[in-house]
Amino acid sequence: MCGILGSVNVEIEDSLLDLISRRGPDDSGVERFSLNGNSVVFGHRRLSILDLSPAGHQPMVSDCGRYVIVFNGEIYNHLELRRKLSGVHFRGHSDTETILYYLAQNGLEAVENFNGIFSFAFFDREKSKLFLCRDPFGIKPLYYCNPKPGKLAFSSEIKPIQQLVHDSVDIVNLSELLHLRYSPSPDTLFKNIRKVRPGHLVSVDLSTADLGITESPFILSAHSGLNSTLSYDDAVEQYGCLLQRAIERQLMSDVEVGILLSGGIDSALVAKFAQAANPRPMKAFTVGFKEQDESDEINDAQDTAMALGLDSIVTKVGFDDFLDIIHSCVRIVEEPLATTSIIPMYYLAKLAAHDVKVVLSGQGADESLGGYGRYQGELYHSFIPSYLARLAGPAAKLFGVRNDQVLRGLQALQYDDDLTRFLSSYTVFQNDKIEKLVGVKDDKSLKRLEYFYDLMKCEKMKSSVQRMMAIDLRMNLADDLLLYTDKITMNFSLECRVPMLDLELVKYIESLPYHYKVKLRQSKIIHRDFSKKVLPESIINRKKKGFQSPTKRWFRKQGPLQEILLSGNSKFSTFFDLKEVGKVLDEHQRGMNRERQIFLMLVLYYWFEDFG
Repeated sequence: MCGILGSVNVEIEDSLLDLISRRGPDDSGVERFSLNGNSVVFGHRRLSILDLSPAGHQPMVSDCGRYVIVFNGEIYNHLELRRKLSGVHFRGHSDTETILYYLAQNGLEAVENFNGIFSFAFFDREKSKLFLCRDPFGIKPLYYCNPKPGKLAFSSEIKPIQQLVHDSVDIVNLSELLHLRYSPSPDTLFKNIRKVRPGHLVSVDLSTADLGITESPFILSAHSGLNSTLSYDDAVEQYGCLLQRAIERQLMSDVEVGILLSGGIDSALVAKFAQAANPRPMKAFTVGFKEQDESDEINDAQDTAMALGLDSIVTKVGFDDFLDIIHSCVRIVEEPLATTSIIPMYYLAKLAAHDVKVVLSGQGADESLGGYGRYQGELYHSFIPSYLARLAGPAAKLFGVRNDQVLRGLQALQYDDDLTRFLSSYTVFQNDKIEKLVGVKDDKSLKRLEYFYDLMKCEKMKSSVQRMMAIDLRMNLADDLLLYTDKITMNFSLECRVPMLDLELVKYIESLPYHYKVKLRQSKIIHRDFSKKVLPESIINRKKKGFQSPTKRWFRKQGPLQEILLSGNSKFSTFFDLKEVGKVLDEHQRGMNRERQIFLMLVLYYWFEDFG
């Protein structure tokens, strides 16, 4: 796992790599090339995980000198790919060297065979082509900017690009963020800085004056319903085999690997098979809370660790810690998000980095296996008449329902159109409120959803719940949960792997009938049924808590939040109507749960201080 940086016709000082040094403290390198009057720079910071020798140094150039790569990530099937290559004299055993020659011999379309987490830049000097690529689920971020014709800058993070290119806030993208809770690729809050979409290649043509920048997918559809004749019992057995194989595959490392352990099933399953493949107890890291709160998972996680033979290591966070670290987290993540678990992730990553360089996480199971409440909403929508659905939301408010998730779900039921209903279920701020807050309504979110809806061929899927899960795997997950996980763990020079997003495993899961995964009042069905075969009942029967923080209660404390968000001397106040901000704070005090809305505004407050 590393950090990459590069440009075309934009000068980069070697010292600029220091801005991403935490992503790769073990080694660094810069290479410069001239081609057809263009200057190309490739820079790299290395976190040595596989092949710790100088043979893994980057930027890496092929023996013939034609191909150059800077790579961030891990390719778990690289040895399998390496065996398919001929005529190559390998200098080491790194996956970077494998894919350099694999792409050289098979072309960029061969990236679809990579099972891993990755983003990279690949330069074909003979064809005058440069490519930027991001893995199918967007586990590793990659940004780029084309500020003027003939100029390009790219990086694993935004900060180096900001040093190279002056950019400003896009108010339309701000309204999109307020609607969705994250900025969907290719958007960021900036006008010109973009993210490579998950599963896409950006092609740069150095033979043209404007560089001819284009983006194209290497993922063509979700694999829905192909195993419709497979019996459920056989499906469970096959699922278990593939899950175990995925976990064992992702133990590939020349350094120690640990576990991010919650009290739930997902991380317990990962821990179960990881520990079974290790001769010594693995270290398991858990974060909890100083104040008593139902979201605290320390006791459950310690019970899991004891049952599985893990070495449990814990840390605790309180409201004072939250206020102390939120500004740093915003600076690290670089993109505002409404996800409160950013804060506990910071302390969890900091804890783990004291002992290991690699951790396995249980992230990714909810999107592929139907773990979220909104998937239940899609099932209800299939049989509730439209006229009743349109009455559900107003009736809930009339009877005093204050649960934000429930209200969003009921609001979404009224829409027959998939994309409008999906967007309603994702919503943080309603569009009329967005206009009151920042003066502009969101008109981009639907277009971004529609792009992946069409790309995944969702219209061919039998059930809307399949369609929503396919989109969530490539959008919400990539640019929200996985984004902050990458940024925060790499801030501590810690690589986080996600076995639940193993490409072979996800292809299989998506090929199963949706009712093997989710039914009314049942979620992650095949996952839970397999878990019953290998985990103790005490773990299986626990109430799901999710990776959360006690922000609902914390945000009811009068004083600090009001002083921050209602200050008239801040950059935040130049974008937001503070009277409308105050109304959100008041609603939370009166019992409406506005923790996501408040957290997003708080994050934006600090983001404008650093980036705006």
